[in-house]
Amino acid sequence: MTLDTVLELARKFLDILLVWALIYFLLKSLRRNVKMVLLTKGVIIVIAVKLISDGLNLVAISYLVDYVIEWVPLGLIIIFHPEIREALEQLGRTKLLGKHKTLSLSEREKTVYEITTAVDSLRKQKMGALIVLERDVSLADYINNSQKIYAEVTSPLLTAIFFINNPLHDGGVIIQGDQIACANSVFPTSDSLSVSKRLGTRHRAALGISEQSDCLAIVLSEETGRISLAINGDLLYNLSLEELKVRLLEELAPPSKLLVNTEKEVLEDEEN
Repeated sequence: MTLDTVLELARKFLDILLVWALIYFLLKSLRRNVKMVLLTKGVIIVIAVKLISDGLNLVAISYLVDYVIEWVPLGLIIIFHPEIREALEQLGRTKLLGKHKTLSLSEREKTVYEITTAVDSLRKQKMGALIVLERDVSLADYINNSQKIYAEVTSPLLTAIFFINNPLHDGGVIIQGDQIACANSVFPTSDSLSVSKRLGTRHRAALGISEQSDCLAIVLSEETGRISLAINGDLLYNLSLEELKVRLLEELAPPSKLLVNTEKEVLEDEEN
């Protein structure tokens, strides 16, 4: 096998890999979209009608189906224009290194401790909360339209923000790394058909922002005191405080190759 042959095979493999990566990204972005679900059903029906019409030699219906298929690409662009734009914007907002990855192990554990302590305190006082932790996809658009804070994450501050008489308590809090970036942030609510009608606005907002980014959205129900965590459009409902803590630490931990906190830093922290 010559070098030219190897390079040609590598080029074809890369070409196919990029196509599949693009398809995967688009499907991942649109898979929970109601329009996408309905459109998929429509495409299946059109294909079934096409096969039946060709098999039975139904000229009129076959002509109509061919006409529909001819204009499908344009229809997709028109129907999914907002979703396509959103997917491209999300790709542009994705950062190579989120702020959570720059935290040391002790900083990450302290941040999670402060968050879970605040959630426990709010739960005991029967107050609701929506806390969003930014990861690789930037939430700058939501921060810019909210009340900016940029203060260290502490349990008393989070508790004060969601105190029922505080004018900021209705919206959500966005955390970047170990900083509270803003409060009173408004997020898009999920329109997924799989969302239970019993869930309130906070839960739908948590699911909505988790569908549009890779963030972690913590929801504390004011009525039931139950803790939930939304990740990638999925809702982990009724978690214990310890389960929430473990899941946050797992999700916020960077890949082993990107760990800022090396074994040497861990040893230094323990010595200090």
